[in-house]
Amino acid sequence: MNKKQVGAWALFDFANSVYPAVIVSVVFQIYFIESVVGNEAGEGDAWWGRAVSLSALIVALSAPVLGAIADRAGVRKRFMAFCVAMCITGVALFTTLEPGMVLYGFLIFLVANVGFEACLVFYNAYLPDIVPPDKRGWVSGVGFGFGYAGSALGLIMALPFATTNIQVVWILVAGMFLIFSLPTFIYLPRDGEGTMTVPRAALWGLTSFRELWGEVIAQKELRRYLLAYFFYIDGVLTAIYMSSTLASNTFGYEQTELIYLYLAIQISALVGAFLLAKPTDRLGPKKVVTGVLGLWITIAIAIFFVESKAAFAVIGLLAGFGLGSVQSASRAFMASLIPDGRESEMFGFYALCGKSSSVIGPLIFGQVALMTGGNQKLSVMSISVLFVVGAFLLQRVNDPKAAEAAA
Repeated sequence: MNKKQVGAWALFDFANSVYPAVIVSVVFQIYFIESVVGNEAGEGDAWWGRAVSLSALIVALSAPVLGAIADRAGVRKRFMAFCVAMCITGVALFTTLEPGMVLYGFLIFLVANVGFEACLVFYNAYLPDIVPPDKRGWVSGVGFGFGYAGSALGLIMALPFATTNIQVVWILVAGMFLIFSLPTFIYLPRDGEGTMTVPRAALWGLTSFRELWGEVIAQKELRRYLLAYFFYIDGVLTAIYMSSTLASNTFGYEQTELIYLYLAIQISALVGAFLLAKPTDRLGPKKVVTGVLGLWITIAIAIFFVESKAAFAVIGLLAGFGLGSVQSASRAFMASLIPDGRESEMFGFYALCGKSSSVIGPLIFGQVALMTGGNQKLSVMSISVLFVVGAFLLQRVNDPKAAEAAA
């Protein structure tokens, strides 16, 4: 295990995590919903749900093909760099956004969010390349731990400007992502020689989706895992995408209070990622994910009965712990099921399942809010079933770690 490569890989989690924390979860979400659109009758929630869902759909449809092209043409790092540039450019363009510019804000968020989500396909594909199987849970957890540290730093930087000069926040996010991602592109392995040219691989990828899908279906444990992941990650991603508007509209959190709350949640997620990293290797990712999904089910139900800010904050900290651990263990689980030489392609299908599922959750959340006059607690209850279905389907997957132990 090359320590420089692993360190550079983990640092990319630190670099990119400022984006979901500041843009998707807290500052930009509230700015877009409340200031750009307006949310008197839930229309801001609905526009935000559409933006998140459409960007997820774009990534879902393109990720397997782009992953296959990257594997066959040997351009993984170049594709990853292009997607990072997309995200940073989109965030920088937020500085030109003003209240009332709904469609423009919708479009530039699409650019940023598609770039962010797509770059993770190629980033995650490096995990089985640079880390041996018995260390993947630990390294995945370290990566997410670094990521939540980056989220916390981003929120601290955003705090003085979120209510005074919000344009500075967008510059800080773009700058942090750019600067801290540079070591990743320096130290990660260079792109190797591909078996096809990029144009030929692109043509093959665009015309061979059925063949790509067949490669996934042929892997029994992989297809079972992706089906379970499809359901439970939808609930997780919807919680991320819609948590700020829930805290703001239902529990009365102001912008500054939200940043402090999410700062605490990032620390809780960091703790969860680190504490369950070694158990993921020792016990196997299936047991860890199953246990954490039990926590998510409890959280989703508990929110319906919560009334005070303080109680919501406690639930938020528990959700943070569950967020860090479920993401880390899920990535390690996926890495353990991928055949050699198909890392980008298979993580493309990982993104397909995650993002195509997350088209559903935010739409359900937004539409239930509209239909019930803005009752976001009912919206949360409507997505809680996703955790139950995902946990049930996960029990059909054989964990390679458990099979090793039995042998």
